[in-house]
Amino acid sequence: MSRIGKLPIEIPQGVEVQIDGNNVKVKGPKGELQREIHKDMILKKVDNQLVVERPSDQKNHRSLHGLTRTLLNNMIVGVTKGYEKKLELVGVGYRASLQGKKLVLSVGYSHPVEFEPEAGLEIEVPANNRIVVKGINKEKVGALAANIRAVREPEPYKGKGIKYEGEYIRRKAGKAGGK
Repeated sequence: MSRIGKLPIEIPQGVEVQIDGNNVKVKGPKGELQREIHKDMILKKVDNQLVVERPSDQKNHRSLHGLTRTLLNNMIVGVTKGYEKKLELVGVGYRASLQGKKLVLSVGYSHPVEFEPEAGLEIEVPANNRIVVKGINKEKVGALAANIRAVREPEPYKGKGIKYEGEYIRRKAGKAGGK
């Protein structure tokens, strides 16, 4: 039995879950999310909990069991608390700024790099070397943060680039001096 899949998902106060076949709609204080789950997974709403069951012990059903439960849990957490990813800019002259809702990055290229967040996502710049990506969809928040990081990934010699907050950059030794 899947250790994650068998855990019931608590539905907090103020969150509404609608199950229509294999479509799930979650509505909460921060917004609304919708997802289509795999047709083989069985969803049951018992009291104030969501329970995910699998039809058999086949390998693909076992792997879908935990995944489905986690995706549904992420939706519920998203509409109640939301998600955020924090990024840091490391390097002389590297900075970020907001122009309206658009993120403008100056990271050593001959031109500034611009990012327009899609609907449901929000970008904040608390300092010129910090970026915060917020939203209710964990997948989209992570994807936007990864795209921003990919503009200038941290390099291993000086550690310059855009990195996640708390990310450890493995350093390499530079050129050896001498003959």
